Amino acid sequence: MSPDEIEVALQVAFYRCDGASCPLSDTQKEILLQVLEQIKGSHTAVSDIANPLDELTPEELQAFLEFVKAQEEQNRSWKAQLLNDWLHENDSGAVQFIRDRYGLTWLNRVEPHHFDKYSESDILKLKVGDRIEVCNALWEWVQDGGPCSPQWYSCIVTKVDETGDGDYSSTNCIIRFNNGAEFEIQGMYEWNRFHWRRLQE
Repeated sequence: MSPDEIEVALQVAFYRCDGASCPLSDTQKEILLQVLEQIKGSHTAVSDIANPLDELTPEELQAFLEFVKAQEEQNRSWKAQLLNDWLHENDSGAVQFIRDRYGLTWLNRVEPHHFDKYSESDILKLKVGDRIEVCNALWEWVQDGGPCSPQWYSCIVTKVDETGDGDYSSTNCIIRFNNGAEFEIQGMYEWNRFHWRRLQE
């Protein structure tokens, strides 16, 4: 369970305690939320340190990202394609260096959220079925240290629409939360890029 899922579970627990006429005090709630913030801090620090894509040279990174993009455009798993090449001892072309220099251990470390750092290069796009986290800043005013602080919620992408007229294009996505509610995010890459991130497994 991710820290954000724990936070949602805590909020549900607070609500249920209130409904059962056994509410937690504000102090008890604050203590639980402080512990959660400590968990979030340590979770973020670990994930930031361990991005295997940072180990590639700029040329290798570009070749790898282009390979991943090409596979995703054909609705194929880039990781499965590499593993099949390795299993059948086929040459992987421009990304053969991954097998030769980095190996299976490196490949197994690569997770979808590791691409977030490089998403501004427009190499990887979201597709239906991707799991992401969205910030409540999409639907309410939030401030660090304010009365309504940023919170992250996991969801799944159910629809992706790319629209454009000449020089300008934008991408809108419909997402579904774990409770079944749906929400449309406009300008996923254009003006709302900082309000979502790939789900960290």
